[in-house]
Amino acid sequence: MSKKVLLFTIILIWGCNHEYVPKPKGFNRLDLPEPTYQNLPDTLPYSFQYSLHAQLLKDTSSISSEYWVEVYYPKLLANIHITYIELNQNEEKLKELFNDSYFLTSKHQVKAYSIDDIIMKTASGKTASVAELYGDVPSQFQFVCTDSVNNFMRGALYFNTKVQNDSLAPAIEYVKKDIIHLLNTLEWK
Repeated sequence: MSKKVLLFTIILIWGCNHEYVPKPKGFNRLDLPEPTYQNLPDTLPYSFQYSLHAQLLKDTSSISSEYWVEVYYPKLLANIHITYIELNQNEEKLKELFNDSYFLTSKHQVKAYSIDDIIMKTASGKTASVAELYGDVPSQFQFVCTDSVNNFMRGALYFNTKVQNDSLAPAIEYVKKDIIHLLNTLEWK
């Protein structure tokens, strides 16, 4: 019996002399592949290069149109929703689409702590409006590209996961680079 008491006393004394240090929260490890790209099929009125690590899917939402697609990253559970609308030189339609795009982006202001709007010139000479959203928002990156006459394209990045955006930061940056490549290779047919 005295050996048990002695052992208990040693464990109690030894255990009380060490400080407990909580471990920081861990983040998901993502093994991101090297960027490689492929061309869209010729059946669409536009073309661009998208990641070889993604799948091109038809948009199946109830409001989708003929030329709407999704670039889906199965390993990242990420989608780039791409909507395309023919303008047919309709300035009113163009204004309406721009207003809708800005409205959809501004809906994220409730959770975003910052939204950076950037106008970029693509490698192919097009102008694109890009919005980077920071905070725990459903869509972290959105863009609009148009020739103001016949073609209008909008895209938005979504991750289908409940993981917080700070944990997703490497995946968000990876897909953002793919979106910039998409914009730089975008051509109207």
